[in-house]
Amino acid sequence: MTQTITIIRGDGIGPEIMDATLHVLNALDAKLAYEEADAGLVALEKHGDLLPQGTLDSIRKNRIALKSPLTTPVGEGFSSINVALRRHFDLYANVRPAKSFPNTKTRFPGDVDLITVRENTEGAYLSEGQTVSPDRDVATSSTRITRKGSERIVRYAFELARNTGREKVTAVHKANIIKSTSGLFLSVAREVAADYRDIQFQEMIVDNACMQLVMRPEQFDVLVTTNLFGDIVSDLCAGLVGGLGLAPGANIGTDAAIFEAVHGSAPDIAGKGVANPCALLLGAAQMLDHLGQVDNANRLRAAIIATLEAKDSLTPDLGGTGSTQVFAQAIARRV
Repeated sequence: MTQTITIIRGDGIGPEIMDATLHVLNALDAKLAYEEADAGLVALEKHGDLLPQGTLDSIRKNRIALKSPLTTPVGEGFSSINVALRRHFDLYANVRPAKSFPNTKTRFPGDVDLITVRENTEGAYLSEGQTVSPDRDVATSSTRITRKGSERIVRYAFELARNTGREKVTAVHKANIIKSTSGLFLSVAREVAADYRDIQFQEMIVDNACMQLVMRPEQFDVLVTTNLFGDIVSDLCAGLVGGLGLAPGANIGTDAAIFEAVHGSAPDIAGKGVANPCALLLGAAQMLDHLGQVDNANRLRAAIIATLEAKDSLTPDLGGTGSTQVFAQAIARRV
């Protein structure tokens, strides 16, 4: 049975890495059909809207989207198109794996294999209730954490750990200081952990977690945390394995899921054919897992690893001289 997915090519290098990713997916024969939709600057130019209703309708209908990076113009429209998508579809779980890859520049070769599970729809990251005093001497912002939001994200992390054979979940918090919002998150995490006696549970204050991640990342397995902390910690984890060019992300809700590269649109290299497509390819692998095509997902990851090991056709950021499409062709040959 063919699965139709919504394709958002995005801005900057987005169309280039999407073309590369679709080339590899077609080589996998994953029985996917593509429905194109626009968002970001290209949508603003074509439709006068950063996030057209037709795009929302396509995602709602297909329930699955693969998205390249988007650019949100400064001073107009949404504070973030990505945040708008997450809130519109209640994509409450942001899942970002960080795994060591061969022949990448990192201080931890082969030692990192962890997942950050970030609450995606509430918390300080959304910058709700922002005010600035008339004299611009005082600025405020409110933070909202709910029991429902905390429980479902922690439970998602434990279920992910159980279903993927991982042994430990670490709740990252700042409840020692932020006793209201972070305190509620930690309290709920403890309650949920009691339902998963087969999984180790650990609590860690966010500043200590950041230090421990750069000292001994191998001690972590699945980290679960609130929105703002998750944004920061997941980028730190990407730095452990070679940077955002190797960092995919999944945004998962009950009724829809959007898979993406978490890096930006990189307009400075757009059109030059040198962008690294690995992050979007790895996001596509997460999508295949979500669709139950685990074998294809593993074949895709194995082909990426084999190409990195062979050091042929790599893009400049990975130490090679190949182009985006040449790199994708090398991966496609190995699937």
